[in-house]
Amino acid sequence: MRKERTGETGDGTEMRETPCNNLALRQAARHVSQLYDRYMAEAGLRGTQFSMLSKLNRLGPMPIGKLAEAMVMERTALSRAIGPLERDGLVSVGEGANKRTRQVALTPAGAAKLKAAQVHWRRAQKAFETAFGAADAEALRASLRRVVDVA
Repeated sequence: MRKERTGETGDGTEMRETPCNNLALRQAARHVSQLYDRYMAEAGLRGTQFSMLSKLNRLGPMPIGKLAEAMVMERTALSRAIGPLERDGLVSVGEGANKRTRQVALTPAGAAKLKAAQVHWRRAQKAFETAFGAADAEALRASLRRVVDVA
């Protein structure tokens, strides 16, 4: 873990970083995402793509808006992220219950890719928990679930 950085201001006094929750969460998220992306690259996926495939595998086909909600992503960002998965035949995007909605579903190729990628996800999970500590990782996930629930 990184220590708080300090530095000198122009007048010779010391300054400390402001303890900003938003910045701390974003930096941690980027760091963890990079770790998982390194492992998931071996399966030809990014960590976020693995998460989407996994969510679709667990919850089944759903409208893009519902998947965005489940992923805690903006709908437009999710739509852009789905593009490569659709292009590669890992998900299908079709008409939903009405003509105004689009539904996303995991394809058989997507299910096979997800299954093959799980070994890389487990390695990433183990690397994080080895560095951070398994008990601390569980406590972190519990805290982050609370953040999602109250935000």
